[in-house]
Amino acid sequence: MLLSAEKISKRFGEKILFDEASLYLLEGDKVGVIGVNGAGKTTLLNILAQTEDVDDGKIMKNPGVRIEYIRQDPVLDDRLTILEQVFLGSTSAHKETQEYEAKTILTKLGLTEFDKSVSDLSGGQKKRVAIASALIHPCDVLILDEPTNHLDNDMVQWLEDYLAKYSGAIIMVTHDRYFLDRVTRKIIEIDKGKLYTYPTNYSQFLELKAQREESLLGTERKNKSLLRKEQAWMLQGAKARGTKSKERIARFEDLKEKSFRTETAALEMGSMSTRLGKKIVELHHVSKSFGDRVIVRDFNHLIARDARIGIVGANGCGKSTLLNMISGSLAPDSGTVVFGETIQLGYFTQNSEEMDVSLRVIEYVRNIAETIETPDGKITAAMMLERFLFPPDLQWNPISRLSGGERRRLYLLGILMGAPNILLLDEPTNDLDIQTLTILEDYLESFKGPVIAVSHDRFFLDRVVDTIFAFRDDGTMEKYQGSYTEYAAKNAAEADVLPAVTKKAVPERSGGRDKKKPAFSYKEQRDHETIDADIAAVETQISDTEKQMLIEGSNYIKLQELMAQKESLEKTLEQKMERWVYLNDLAEKIEQFEKE
Repeated sequence: MLLSAEKISKRFGEKILFDEASLYLLEGDKVGVIGVNGAGKTTLLNILAQTEDVDDGKIMKNPGVRIEYIRQDPVLDDRLTILEQVFLGSTSAHKETQEYEAKTILTKLGLTEFDKSVSDLSGGQKKRVAIASALIHPCDVLILDEPTNHLDNDMVQWLEDYLAKYSGAIIMVTHDRYFLDRVTRKIIEIDKGKLYTYPTNYSQFLELKAQREESLLGTERKNKSLLRKEQAWMLQGAKARGTKSKERIARFEDLKEKSFRTETAALEMGSMSTRLGKKIVELHHVSKSFGDRVIVRDFNHLIARDARIGIVGANGCGKSTLLNMISGSLAPDSGTVVFGETIQLGYFTQNSEEMDVSLRVIEYVRNIAETIETPDGKITAAMMLERFLFPPDLQWNPISRLSGGERRRLYLLGILMGAPNILLLDEPTNDLDIQTLTILEDYLESFKGPVIAVSHDRFFLDRVVDTIFAFRDDGTMEKYQGSYTEYAAKNAAEADVLPAVTKKAVPERSGGRDKKKPAFSYKEQRDHETIDADIAAVETQISDTEKQMLIEGSNYIKLQELMAQKESLEKTLEQKMERWVYLNDLAEKIEQFEKE
């Protein structure tokens, strides 16, 4: 046991965040914390990091346990350079041995000017410096609050890979569902002041949560429907990502079939768009530069009525600039942007417009529209607020009392209440909780107009868009028809092709003979046939052990035994995974040789 919270309670005014809630963090745990905005996710991390007190209960930390905490908006020392900030508090010996590793991590996070002053960095760049600093300092517990915000897609993928192999315990808040699914092995859900622990990753959590909610009286059918729909998407995404064994794919497909067989409620978020004419938005030879740097170069596109476009690229490449030109808020240096006469645009910006925080929540929405027409009939502002997770008691709160995520959710609802017929979304997943994202994605499925989104959230892109615009270094753009996962897989395959072609062009010779045909030994052949089932069995044993650890609770002696058992199983799993990689590489070489 590294860290524990025993029967903690915490309230802000009349709002109860935690009511005698408990959690336990063990060695090697990879924990994801989820819950709606305002449920207390960041507060929980602050409490565990011991930067915020509880009203009741105890926080216990084993002596000698080292904690690194990456906040949503870290505070850095503006007098330091990037590298000095990363090594702040380090010994000279640690800096000397880890400087190369620090520079490597910073480079992966898009920061190459190591002597640049922290004062000259944007908020997103400061977040990346904080991530590098935490990763370079050895610790037992790594606490992360929305680590993927302000990272581009490649950075998120790199961080995901890094944390998946991380040896210490991790507890994090993130809305990135692919990230959660791959990195975490335990989900803690905050719901109405209670903590519910699921000893599994995000995919299986969806199923277990649906089961828990179905067992409770008065569960809303809408929530169950959304959970099942998202579970189906997660399973499809899991199948598409990476090389997986047939047995694993079959298990995901079986779960998916079960999901689709369940009774689902009708869509409750009808589209609220106004009528759209034939002409939408046309971009003709559009270019934009800032100084000597070309951001967008000679871009042409006619946006169709049913367009679902995702814009991706490195941070600073010009994604928001392109959206601003499409919206008409920024003029191109050359070329023209032509708008249809019936366009009513809804633009969800990264930084959200300034709100009058003295207004009550329902007043903010009513100032935009008292009611809205949908295919299902007329919906009032109060009804829309409920659908966007603002219950009646919260609707009469002043905006000043909302959390940052709740304000972001209200801002999104305000845009939709304006009944736009074209939606531009700039990083819509930043600071929104998973449940709100599920509602938004569900809404976008029925939206009648074009949707154009800049996002680093791979799950959101996979579910919402069917076309990718990818920025190149020179300001031109690649257009790809398909999901983001398919686009990323295509790029990875193309990156692998060049070495293979080079290798084939100069056949390897040994003693004047052709290269020896690769082949399985008898034992390797048998292992190759059974390795997937072996891995699945060990994973099941680990899951069963984790469940037993939760049952044992405060039985320290039994917990020690179970922790040792879990550690042994994880070593076995690591060995089998290494064996799996070797055997599959060999199988691919055999197949390639036979093709040649």
